[in-house]
Amino acid sequence: QVQLVESGGGLVQAGGSLRLSCAASGRTFSMYAMGWFRQAPGKERDFVAAITWTGVITYYADSVKGRFTISRDNAKNTVYLQMNSLKPEDTAVYYCAAMRKPSPDMVVAGLAVEYDYWGQGTQVTVSS
Repeated sequence: QVQLVESGGGLVQAGGSLRLSCAASGRTFSMYAMGWFRQAPGKERDFVAAITWTGVITYYADSVKGRFTISRDNAKNTVYLQMNSLKPEDTAVYYCAAMRKPSPDMVVAGLAVEYDYWGQGTQVTVSS
């Protein structure tokens, strides 16, 4: 069992930055691929970014590529999402998720159904 707790959300102006953190419980955190998803009101939960268990391979949605960076610190059981050049359309609840497959390919990493554990979410609001 893995429990995930996100933090770092908030209100920021367009062009600003935020860093989300996701703290995980459990001794096997390093064996999980991790992902970030987001859900805006009235919309589906969308893939944002993912990282394999070693941290060597990362995947990004086209909408955030070049602006967001996912990283992890296995010693701290934490995954991060650095978000720069934020836009109003980035406004959403951001969710951290863990997948038992340690090194998924890009297709699998982008599918919410492939993730086994989810956090409660953190709100990110970008004002124009």
